[in-house]
Amino acid sequence: MRQGYRGAAGVFVGDTVLMVLAAAVASLPSSTPLLFDVVKYVGAAYLAWIGFQMLRSAWSSWRAPATVGETAKAAPARERTAESPFRKALVVSLMNPKAILFFISFFIRFVDPAYGTPALSFLILGAICQLFSVLYLSAPIFGGTFPARRFRARRRLSAGLRTGVGALFIGFGARPATATLT
Repeated sequence: MRQGYRGAAGVFVGDTVLMVLAAAVASLPSSTPLLFDVVKYVGAAYLAWIGFQMLRSAWSSWRAPATVGETAKAAPARERTAESPFRKALVVSLMNPKAILFFISFFIRFVDPAYGTPALSFLILGAICQLFSVLYLSAPIFGGTFPARRFRARRRLSAGLRTGVGALFIGFGARPATATLT
């Protein structure tokens, strides 16, 4: 659960940065297609890199023989210290072109610049978005503890599923690379 909330904190920080940028420069990505393309390709490359790292980790986990004295909990604990869920979630959040466009289009539609304090409207919208983020990210964090214990006990099953998730990340990286600005 601790690792899950570290990743969730990366999403919260990334979303907050995107909200602040949306408030500051709301029309920049739509008026600058080059910026959209840069964010799109950097985000796609990062997702693909995460996918390849997961495939590589799954492959070495699959091939590594269990050493004497190594418990089912020791190997995952070693793997968890090597990765940074906060950093990964932050970069994915910041490089997600759909999230960037969502915050820009969402905030612009619901904030009236003629209002006396439009920053207050942005703050309220941001707080509502973060509240819903806490709720929807907490559900899989709490619900995932039981399956996580099961996967730690079954190294090969875990490696096989990590391979599948890595392939999905590579696919997710290819998807935004082909997106167009509309």
